[in-house]
Amino acid sequence: MDTLKLAWRNVWRNPRRSGVTIGATSLALFVMIFYSGLVTGYMNGMERNVVDLEVGDAQIFPEGYRKSPSIYTTIDDPEGLVDRLEGAGYKASARLLGSGLAAAGDNSSGILLRGLDPAHDAQVSRVYRELQAGTWIDPAAPDEVVIGRRLAKTLGVGVGDELVVLSQAADGSMANDLYHVRGILRGVSDPVDRATVFMTQDAFRELMVFPEGAHQVIVRTPPGLPEGEALAKLAELAPGLEAKSWKAIMPAMASMLESGRSAMMVMFVIVYIAIGIVVLNAMLMAVFERIREFGILKALGVGPGAVLRLILLETLIQTALAVLIGVALSIPVNLYMTRVGLDLASMGNLSLMGIAWDSTWRSEVDASTYTTPILALTIIIFLAVLYPALRAAFVKPLEAIHHH
Repeated sequence: MDTLKLAWRNVWRNPRRSGVTIGATSLALFVMIFYSGLVTGYMNGMERNVVDLEVGDAQIFPEGYRKSPSIYTTIDDPEGLVDRLEGAGYKASARLLGSGLAAAGDNSSGILLRGLDPAHDAQVSRVYRELQAGTWIDPAAPDEVVIGRRLAKTLGVGVGDELVVLSQAADGSMANDLYHVRGILRGVSDPVDRATVFMTQDAFRELMVFPEGAHQVIVRTPPGLPEGEALAKLAELAPGLEAKSWKAIMPAMASMLESGRSAMMVMFVIVYIAIGIVVLNAMLMAVFERIREFGILKALGVGPGAVLRLILLETLIQTALAVLIGVALSIPVNLYMTRVGLDLASMGNLSLMGIAWDSTWRSEVDASTYTTPILALTIIIFLAVLYPALRAAFVKPLEAIHHH
């Protein structure tokens, strides 16, 4: 018996039922491939925004600084620490942190001061690329600063305008100086947007009478190094300091992203169960319509194994066609979504939990975007068809021939 030819003919004996089954399966596979790429792009995009813009893969603080920030709680010899980290394959940049008051004309606002080395900081953060107007800070212009967009609006200043900064210096004296706005950032995060003033390290040290030390080191870990190993190595390289991953620094965001990935898996399960029910129903109908046929085959000496192979082969043919159609439909859609994406700029400045979100939503696609849904779908289908296939394989010939 030519099982393959017979299975192919059996699939098209009822073209409507087979077409509906293949169509539903193809649609489910297309939706899952598209959904997988879309959600992966969203989750990875949010994580990149958190890591790339401000937080880094990890941060190092003086012991106790996070619980009780103080200009006097510092990392001694931050340059030596950065050198050790870079020698171990990390990228690192020290930052100086402070607070104060900014005034322009009749307007004033509380501010967060951030002193940094632009060259080093560009290796760990891409905030320098998020300019709405003007240019990034430059060591050659220590009297110029970059501020958040909402702070600029609150103070009523633009690029080139003057800004007075007031604070208390590390030696207890009054810190005050006049700066010019060099650049204004677009949406980065709530703290940056509404209150942050970026300046060079030298300008910060002069303003705050802070000759040495740092309050924070932002770290990017070597590519491919597991998070646990990276943190353990950081602890060795920074003894007596507090090293935290971005997930520990922003646990709510990390939890939200994990929940989103779990929700994606739940969606997969729901859709695949629905498809399994469709396939089960279709195969039950196909088997019970042909009970007499299977009885005659068995009466002619065809064994249960051959009947089982026949039904499974019919299912395989339908699944293969569904996979081909689903993948063929998803490839151009994914190409569009990875290269162009959905432009959400008309919805205004988007943010999630205080972190800015890129207004263009793009998918992220790799081999697993296709292989995981295909594999899961194939398993669900064959589990669904197993019962009717076994029922047909072990039916008694006499009962099957007299079946109505």
